[in-house]
Amino acid sequence: MFSAIVAKGLGALFKIPLTNMLGGVGMSYFSCAYSLFMPVYALTVTGLSSAVARMTAKSMALGMYNNITKIRRTAMLIFSIFGLVGSIAVFFLAKPFSLFSSGGTESALAVAMIAPSVFFGCITAVERGYYEGMSNMYPTAISQAVEGIVKVGAGLWLCGYVNAHSSEIMAHFPEITDIRAVSAAAGILGVTLSSVGATLFFAVMSVFRKKYKGGENAVMSYRDISHELISTALPTGISAVVTNLTAIIDMWTIIGCISYFGCRQKMPLGIAEEDIPDFIYGSFAGIALTVFNLVPSVTNMLGKGILPCITESWAENDKTALQHHTLQALLTASVIAVPCAFGLGVLSHEILLFLFARQSEEAEICVNALRLLMPGMVCLCLSFPLFSMLQAIGKPSAPLKIMLIGTAIKFVGNLILIPFMSADGASVSTSVCYIVILAVSLAVYVKSTGISINIAPFISVAYAGLLCGVTAYLASDLCGKYGISGFSAIVCAVISGGFVYILSLWLLSVKKYRKSVKKQTI
Repeated sequence: MFSAIVAKGLGALFKIPLTNMLGGVGMSYFSCAYSLFMPVYALTVTGLSSAVARMTAKSMALGMYNNITKIRRTAMLIFSIFGLVGSIAVFFLAKPFSLFSSGGTESALAVAMIAPSVFFGCITAVERGYYEGMSNMYPTAISQAVEGIVKVGAGLWLCGYVNAHSSEIMAHFPEITDIRAVSAAAGILGVTLSSVGATLFFAVMSVFRKKYKGGENAVMSYRDISHELISTALPTGISAVVTNLTAIIDMWTIIGCISYFGCRQKMPLGIAEEDIPDFIYGSFAGIALTVFNLVPSVTNMLGKGILPCITESWAENDKTALQHHTLQALLTASVIAVPCAFGLGVLSHEILLFLFARQSEEAEICVNALRLLMPGMVCLCLSFPLFSMLQAIGKPSAPLKIMLIGTAIKFVGNLILIPFMSADGASVSTSVCYIVILAVSLAVYVKSTGISINIAPFISVAYAGLLCGVTAYLASDLCGKYGISGFSAIVCAVISGGFVYILSLWLLSVKKYRKSVKKQTI
């Protein structure tokens, strides 16, 4: 989780200056590349590390050390081929896909630049799953940090170089008329290089890999390993594709609805009427969704960490341990997500204008959109661990079915709300989508495991989060009255809200402890 925080911090350090360089229209080119890349990447990579981790954890529990090595080799062979096919598919779909995107054919170069990431992502996913299955999260943690560092350094330097030498660079791309399209492609190339960096890290790690000796000599056949890997990874991958389809839904519905119905939001001066759909979509995807995804990316690590524990408890039919681990993961996710949601909600204006100071016009139209995304953010943070736990108990297809329901709600919601609310409508439909996903996921998991979840701790967290938000708002308002603004005001508000949140949680836990002691005494 710490590495995820560092990685997302580096991601913000990459995305925020990049948005400032490219602007709303430039970010539409960048987001177009991600809209095609992420479903293919999700299909080939997302379920892979969890599948390898689950099989490795089972073999470790049974002492089948030779089988672990065979699982890794088989997964590497199969999914390297899948990754290569995925990279080739993204590369050759670049131009056809860009015809239906926001930026037209100008987006094709950015799509092509990100294609190799699918292949390298498969390699790193296998390696991460191998170590995660042995409950060793350090390689995953360090590789994420390596990715973040390379992405920031290479991506921003390449984008800045293109902007500084625009006339020379454009001479090599006569078919492209907008320098922002080439700048976006340069930034995307930094993402590809970051996946190469993570792959090289694991190549070095393989030299120091610990070799287990003894244990059971029995090993699974290559056919059985391949079947279990694919049958476990594929439903998770498809469900991740469905998750990432929301990005494509946003791109097509925001641009399409605003182009057809017009925009009811007040637009900044100087934005050409034909650029308004791209401007709104690029701002929403590059600013509001960037901030929205920061916290769920951290709680996603809870799913990785809890998967081996849930797998072991389920295999041993230990309901007490299963209930303990489930509550631990969900409560930790809520403790992280709830104060962040309240804080981002009440300070959205100040935070966006600070982070995207050079793109204040784009930030202004995303303020309310970010606030409306916050309920969905909390639900998404809790859904990630639940999806991993569903996979751990042998229900890898359940997240796919649940995500299909959520995506349908998202699509219909966008079509109904965007014509009246513009980007704010996309935010509302996103929150409703993830609220439904969390509710259904929790119901399926509880029914499948037969455990019960005490809601009292979650009510305490929500109450403490509310106090956190109120305190942050009052602190920010007080700073404004005394002429304190910008970063200083944000820091004061965050520290005040954080202190009250931690104090509230502590007081609530003490009160609960005293009641427990009193009950035992009686």
